[in-house]
Amino acid sequence: MKNMKRQELPEFDNHDERIKYYGLILERDLDGLMEYSLPAGYRFVFYKHGDRDTWIEIEQSAKEFQSYEKGLESWNVYYAMHEEELPDRMVFIENESGEKIATASAYYDVSGQDTSGDGWLHWVAVKREYQGRRLSKPLITYVLRVMKELGYTHAKIPTQTNTWLACKVYLDLGFLPTAESVSQNRIGWNVVKTLTRHPALESFEEAGLEEILGKGE
Repeated sequence: MKNMKRQELPEFDNHDERIKYYGLILERDLDGLMEYSLPAGYRFVFYKHGDRDTWIEIEQSAKEFQSYEKGLESWNVYYAMHEEELPDRMVFIENESGEKIATASAYYDVSGQDTSGDGWLHWVAVKREYQGRRLSKPLITYVLRVMKELGYTHAKIPTQTNTWLACKVYLDLGFLPTAESVSQNRIGWNVVKTLTRHPALESFEEAGLEEILGKGE
């Protein structure tokens, strides 16, 4: 199954639960950030008190959560105890009607396992009906500039194989797999290489379809 042609793969969604899950982490320095402008009619705004359910709605629309309750659980883990920081860290994109339709946060590792002092880009999501409108790269680069203004010099992004298209966006923006992520989940990076054909992953092997789907283990 190695070195299969792209047309032999099924068509995968940008958040596809058929793909075997591997947790992945990418990183890059915050110098030399590229800039992408929002399309006309959109603007950036920061978190205001009461935006919790809006955040959950966006993440649920992007298939990060299957229910409001699951979204609330994650909110309580990541943000509930640090809400006073969010007006400086959590960014939304609003459309012409003032509806918040995308979000990302200039954050840090809330688990405390990463002692490097690096910034962590958290919970990047665009509502399903607004995906494909050239919003992701402006959102990410804007939040990375916010992160830099907060004093961080290096950023990490946690992601996973079943959001492989997001991995492609991060690679396009100059992020690369961390050494630890490669060591722990090389097969996951093989999967991302096969799905994205990204030149930054040239050194990785092709994954077979059974590896992508997690079958035959």
